[in-house]
Amino acid sequence: MKVFLPIIFLLFISCKSTQKINKVSESIIITTENCPNNGVCVLELIPNKSLIFKTDEFGNLYPVISEGEKTILKYTYKKNPISKTQDSNYTEIVYAELGKTITEFSLNNEDLQTIKLYFGRLCFCKGETGYYPIKNGIFKITKIDRKTIKIDFEFNINKVPQIISKINETIYLKSNDTN
Repeated sequence: MKVFLPIIFLLFISCKSTQKINKVSESIIITTENCPNNGVCVLELIPNKSLIFKTDEFGNLYPVISEGEKTILKYTYKKNPISKTQDSNYTEIVYAELGKTITEFSLNNEDLQTIKLYFGRLCFCKGETGYYPIKNGIFKITKIDRKTIKIDFEFNINKVPQIISKINETIYLKSNDTN
């Protein structure tokens, strides 16, 4: 009997319930591999937030991130500034509002707005800067395993020039929270 007690104790403490790994409990920030050579790309998953786009007094859209029950995807491309040149900063940002638990899905064209998918072009580009809803493209999240997802996204904005038109990234989710 004395031999079985330590074994039973070890079995008891090593058992735990099945957990969903797709719930993001803390921000995930990765510098991406698939980025143009002339800049840096960063992908962020920001949990427990919500995303809305408001309009300023000039009719321009801008993002507002606040506390909420969703996970915000933010993809940022920053072009390397031109040396000794003022106003050469150039940034493109893609925002999406995903569920608190990230699940597999695929969206096309007009359906992209169900996840509040927006493209931002921020630069000293008179008349060609701001945020625009993405209504032309394909956005897909695939679950590779319990802790890994793949994001495949291809899109086109007709209103302004863009450098980033594809996002293909694999993300390891550190979280092991349950729902």
